[in-house]
Amino acid sequence: MKIKKLIISAILVALPLQAGFSQTLAPREVPAKVIAVPDTVSPQIQKQIAMPLTPTWNVIPDTAEGWREQVRAGAIATEKTIPALLELLKVKVEPTIINGVKAFVITPAVIAPQNKDRLLVHVHGGCFVSGPGLAGTVEAIYMAGLEHFKVISVDYRMPPDYPYPAALDDAMAVWKATTATHDPKKMGIFGSSAGGNLTLAMVLRAKQDKLPLPAAIAPGTPMSDLTGAGDSFQTNAMIDNVLVAYGASCDKRAALYTNGHDLKDPMLSPVYGDFKGFPPTILTTGTRDLLLSNTVRVHRKLRNAGVLATLQVFEGQSHAQFYRDINAPETKEAFDEIAMFFNQYLKR
Repeated sequence: MKIKKLIISAILVALPLQAGFSQTLAPREVPAKVIAVPDTVSPQIQKQIAMPLTPTWNVIPDTAEGWREQVRAGAIATEKTIPALLELLKVKVEPTIINGVKAFVITPAVIAPQNKDRLLVHVHGGCFVSGPGLAGTVEAIYMAGLEHFKVISVDYRMPPDYPYPAALDDAMAVWKATTATHDPKKMGIFGSSAGGNLTLAMVLRAKQDKLPLPAAIAPGTPMSDLTGAGDSFQTNAMIDNVLVAYGASCDKRAALYTNGHDLKDPMLSPVYGDFKGFPPTILTTGTRDLLLSNTVRVHRKLRNAGVLATLQVFEGQSHAQFYRDINAPETKEAFDEIAMFFNQYLKR
């Protein structure tokens, strides 16, 4: 009897505390701390994690020409790395025009037998503004070279000259043209960051326009919610050394793209769209990724819609660091997982 009274007393004491927490929803105050580079990842990824914050993470040009100059400088730096990457991975890149849209045909020296009649469409990242021309093909080169797929990479129009819906229109123009000449059941779409956003938006648009859907998609760390909603915008702020924080350069570039449109429009923030009928989807992110929540929320929404969806989360990685170093074992692991997923759901 005495024990029963003690238990009842403890419950009565706890109830007001629980009620208070549920009513106030008080934010949690976290003390300042130093976060070490984890020893649970490869030396190559440790170097990525230890790098300083992206130099331009909060450098916000105040003119359209200022943005163009920043984008040009970044593109030139990236393009310098591409010849060595092409040589290492034995990949050929050829510019082309598809349905009036600039694109690149990316072909590995050896196409895997199971991929002989398959085609992947790639939409690059860069917060909707960066990565013009060859600079936007790096992720596609990784996929072609590591996994032996033929890839079409869309060099879509971008702000400040071409805001929404130019990028999505270009991607869809390429999709319409390629599905007219290839079996969509043998096709997939992939891309990371803004490319992950566009991958999801392309499926929403294809559903809306009653166009063929891809057999599978691979949105990497997608910018799926441009409103800033999501827990990891707070928990990973200043920890992600690529995007760094919400409201900084990447979101200012995204604002050039959205150009005053409703940010909850599913074609801009796909997490608010209807995912019923989506193709099988594999999503990739990292524990330090500012867009970890964006990725997790898409995964849960897909699952709740009855879609087959896989989520791979890499230890310690910030935004899209799974394709920052070709020599990192985690890079091969990430692309192997995506390729195995495509191999499972793309018809041969």
